[in-house]
Amino acid sequence: MIVIGAVTSAHGVRGQFKVKPFTSVAEDVASYGPVCLDDGRWLQLTIKAAAKHLLICEADGITDRSAAEALRGQTLSVNRDTLPELAQDEHYHADLIGLAVQRDDGTELGRVVGLHNFGAGEILEVAEPGLGKTRTEMYPFYPPFLLEIDLDAGQILLASGSAASDEPEDEPADEFGDGKGGKAEDDG
Repeated sequence: MIVIGAVTSAHGVRGQFKVKPFTSVAEDVASYGPVCLDDGRWLQLTIKAAAKHLLICEADGITDRSAAEALRGQTLSVNRDTLPELAQDEHYHADLIGLAVQRDDGTELGRVVGLHNFGAGEILEVAEPGLGKTRTEMYPFYPPFLLEIDLDAGQILLASGSAASDEPEDEPADEFGDGKGGKAEDDG
């Protein structure tokens, strides 16, 4: 099952509800047939309107505000085989979760645990290998940092120096934060 959206809240008193789509085209959330809720129910969505990056939807059996409110927080999923085939250079996020991530210098970074987009491009969240508490690191997931995705090999290859923590540090600032040793300069 692939998650394609989530119910955010009820809308009005007639059973309509707001859906946050996770699809490239928002309206596609209703294009793949019935969606499965977290509680196991299946709904056929009908989109009534769009408002502020959300879709206002209705579904058979959801006829009042209470029923719509009960959907809040549930994800909407479809069977993987109902989704369209992608171009060779495109991938579903679900296909990338769990892939090994390595730098082009051979450094093993860990495994993909999430993908995010906070507005400046996609970010790959990678769980570092090791025992004990799992720590994650974020990496840019676009060229020139992204070099290769090989689903058959189960691996993603990133350019060396692609994490924010890999950036070279400037001269450390002193305790005054001005890098001048705290000495005041006299202008006159």
